[in-house]
Amino acid sequence: MTDSGPDQPGEPDAVPAAPRRQHDSIPLVRRYPALAAIPRARLGRFPTPVEQLDGFRDVTSLYVKHEDLSSDVLGGNKVRSLEFLLGRVGAGDTVLTIGGEGSTHVLATAVHAARLGARTIAVRWRHDMHSAAEEVAVRATTECAEVITAPNFVRAMVPLARLRLTRQVSYIPLGGSTALGTLGHVNAALEVAEQVEADELPHPHRVVVPLGSGGTAAGLALGFAMAGMDTAVLGVRVGPRIGANRWRVIRLVEQTRQLIARYTGRAPPAVRGDRLVVSHDLYGGAYARPHPTAEHAAVLVDALRGWRLDATYSAKAFAVALDTAAEHSTPTLFWMTFDARWMKSFAHEDDRP
Repeated sequence: MTDSGPDQPGEPDAVPAAPRRQHDSIPLVRRYPALAAIPRARLGRFPTPVEQLDGFRDVTSLYVKHEDLSSDVLGGNKVRSLEFLLGRVGAGDTVLTIGGEGSTHVLATAVHAARLGARTIAVRWRHDMHSAAEEVAVRATTECAEVITAPNFVRAMVPLARLRLTRQVSYIPLGGSTALGTLGHVNAALEVAEQVEADELPHPHRVVVPLGSGGTAAGLALGFAMAGMDTAVLGVRVGPRIGANRWRVIRLVEQTRQLIARYTGRAPPAVRGDRLVVSHDLYGGAYARPHPTAEHAAVLVDALRGWRLDATYSAKAFAVALDTAAEHSTPTLFWMTFDARWMKSFAHEDDRP
């Protein structure tokens, strides 16, 4: 594969053995049939289930979308974006990506690229760590064909640039948050709309997600606008403001609208400004640095349901979702992005809902 960038659309590839490329009737393609021309590797198991979280601080309006169950191989929110980002990747190809030392994106990319017969090179940088991040880092090292670790983000740009210039690679940027990857989360919002229509959950007034590179929040906001839903996306910032911010999400929304328009001849509806909100309250001062409020919420949900939340992303988002649901009587949907079923530190007899 050449480093042509994952945002350059093309014609579908031939169907490989497994997992196969398949333009099956996902909600996004049903709404925009022309998008079936975008290659997609079927990596996930969708729709992911939703359920109500009751018996918790007398909160009755909190629901959970189990993105942690998006794949039996390795779940989490990255599976949706990787279906599109790895759409052209096949046996013998090399994927290059970047992330923090404990990046779940790096791990998910390596695991799912391997399912397509590709190898992954990862450029990582050091940052604050906790037990879950340590386990992610160790497994990612074993799953990747090559790992280069820099002392910080800025220094990581040097080997990244060198590899892009000297290797024949398919490059996936930080977090997989490109217009192409964002399509996976547009589809996720349309999936929620269908679950609402099927009475699997009430119409959510807001969806709470961790906000890192922004692809999940951008895709959901655009998908809800396309579905005609007045659902707001509340992104809980987990990284430095320079990278995790509302402007970045808005830019991704617009880039994704333009990508859809190139294929369909018409742009989807714009996202209203009040449908994108960013919470800065539980940012710990550095990426992957735990916050006491989030840690407390994680302990409580573990005791109640046996769900394991990571301190970098999901624990912070859940704490905000819980407080928001307690404050409002309208339904709040927590987007569970982290799959801990494989982790030793989070081992449990039954991690499924």
